[in-house]
Amino acid sequence: MSYLARWQRPELTVGSTFGRLFNLRDELDRLFDGSFGELSRTSQLLGVWNPPVDIYEDKNNVIVKAELSGLKREDIEVSLHDGALSISGERKSEEKVENAEARRTERFVGRFQRTITLPSSVKSDQVNAQYKDGVLTVTLPKAEEAKPRQIQVSAN
Repeated sequence: MSYLARWQRPELTVGSTFGRLFNLRDELDRLFDGSFGELSRTSQLLGVWNPPVDIYEDKNNVIVKAELSGLKREDIEVSLHDGALSISGERKSEEKVENAEARRTERFVGRFQRTITLPSSVKSDQVNAQYKDGVLTVTLPKAEEAKPRQIQVSAN
């Protein structure tokens, strides 16, 4: 004999929902500490790293900010070619702490290069780059044809 039973949504309490979220977070932490932790250590040994960048755009400029803490101004190179901004350089390793074994090393060292395709054409002869407190700010003035224009509407 077969019969149908009406499906009912299982009752969830606030405590069980948060418990599940905490368990999910713990599982994700374990995942990232495992696989990706190994990947990041391998990348560090190979000297591969990409500093994070923020890109802003207003009506007159494209502004790129790159986080380059620990670098000296002379270790940073900025170039512009065919509508792409390249930021490159090298973070040199510091002296190791004597009589100490590294338990965790997360700061990357070695060469890097970030190439960013710019969202609009810029005046390459007016680009300005400033480095302060570990942040490189590159201001790229937009070319006149890339700036928004107000178009007058006429009535017939």
